[in-house]
Amino acid sequence: MVTLRGIPSIISPDLLYALAKMGHGDEIGLKIPELLKAILKLFPLDTYVSFPAAVMALVHEDEVKGLQTPVWDKYMELLSSVGFEKKLEVVERFKFYERAKNSFAVVATGETALYGNLILRKGVIPAGENGD
Repeated sequence: MVTLRGIPSIISPDLLYALAKMGHGDEIGLKIPELLKAILKLFPLDTYVSFPAAVMALVHEDEVKGLQTPVWDKYMELLSSVGFEKKLEVVERFKFYERAKNSFAVVATGETALYGNLILRKGVIPAGENGD
C-alpha cells in the first residue's frame, strides 16, 4: 500500500522504487492500461529515440486471421494524453521477448488482452519540471 500523496494506489512500493531507480534509456515491461495511466503521471518517456513505447507484433497466423488489437488504441490514447505523438514500435515476437527479458523491470499485472504487453523507455525530466 502506497501511503504518499500523489502516488496512484495501483503503484506498489516495489514498483515505485523500480521507477525511481531506472535511468534514462532503461526499459520496463508492463501489461495494463490502468497501470500505464498511473505510471505516465510519474514517468517521462524518452524523447531521444524513435519509439519510446513498444508492443509485440502479431504472429503470422493472427495477422492472417485479421486479429484486432484494441488495447493498442487505448495505449495510444493514454500516451497521447501526455504528449506522445509517435506510433507504437511493433517488435517481432522473439525480439520482444528478449527485450522484455533485458528490461530494467517487468511488471506482472494479470492483463488478459491479446498482445497487451508493452515496453516503455524512460526519458529524463527537464530541469525545473520536478520542482527543483
